[in-house]
Amino acid sequence: MSMLKEFKEFAMKGNVVDLAVAVVIGGAFGKIVTSFVNDVIMPPIGLLMGGVDFADMKVILKTATEEAEAVTLNYGAFINTLIDFIIVAFAIFMVIKGMNSMKKKKEAAPPPPPPGPTKEETLLTEIRDLLAKK
Repeated sequence: MSMLKEFKEFAMKGNVVDLAVAVVIGGAFGKIVTSFVNDVIMPPIGLLMGGVDFADMKVILKTATEEAEAVTLNYGAFINTLIDFIIVAFAIFMVIKGMNSMKKKKEAAPPPPPPGPTKEETLLTEIRDLLAKK
């Protein structure tokens, strides 16, 4: 029973919930980037290269037979995935850079001045000074 309670405490911590949200948002972001690369970036690049569709770029290692499909090396799909990765990595880099910048500003802020003496301390200091004069 204590293991179940311990797991519940672990699962309800803010870090775990934040991580779950980040994974869901990251997955959606990955789909957006994939669509951006496949539907926006690669068609103009393919057009500039003479109407090449990167998704269809491959090297046939073994031709198809009646019993088996062709064995191909799909380097065009790899190029699309590589561009996806570079865009996602750059976006994450920018987010981390922004977070570090905000953290540095927070650390660089001057500490608040120490509070002055309380009324009681001031009164006791005056009494001490009067007694010292006598």
